[in-house]
Amino acid sequence: MKRQPGLRKAQLLIDLAMHSIGTRQALDAYKLHLEQLIEEFDLATTQLERVEMEVTEALKRIPFARKLLAIKGISEIALAGILGESGDLSGFAHGNSLLRHAGLHLAEASSGKWKGQIVLSKRGRSRLRRFLYLATMSLVMNNADFKGLHANNVKVKKMKKMKSIMKLIHKLARVLVGMARKNDSYRPEMVQPIMSIAA
Repeated sequence: MKRQPGLRKAQLLIDLAMHSIGTRQALDAYKLHLEQLIEEFDLATTQLERVEMEVTEALKRIPFARKLLAIKGISEIALAGILGESGDLSGFAHGNSLLRHAGLHLAEASSGKWKGQIVLSKRGRSRLRRFLYLATMSLVMNNADFKGLHANNVKVKKMKKMKSIMKLIHKLARVLVGMARKNDSYRPEMVQPIMSIAA
């Protein structure tokens, strides 16, 4: 992660701004507007911190949430978004039920006699799709198991990157529902294909 700019960089920008070409009119109005923007930013930051605290407290009341958060790469916000949109994950019969709820199951795009391609139905909760996608992207970046699967899909199986991500979303849905139903802890075997475990 990149470091935030420090005081030295800020001072350098101020010095450069002193000698740059710009308007000299209505400086007080610009200054007031900048102060308002900073106040809005501070307010938004405070509100975000409060929401994150509420999310943390809400997740503590969900029995299986702690075990789901133990998966490296799953953040509290992503998990809260998934649970908020899907409800109790232990109520789903299978990961495919969660995908259907999100509109991530396959459907044929056809009309009358015309038969089209097999596509994602997208008849479901769009925010749940978004949170599952963001959680999967975070897992691909931070979780060795998901990262390995993605690399295998792209390099060995020659899949397009987005197709691999969609496949991993399906994998994540099955893992989340399975863990919630059995109140189980995460194990790498849940993600790795059967062939690689046997080898």
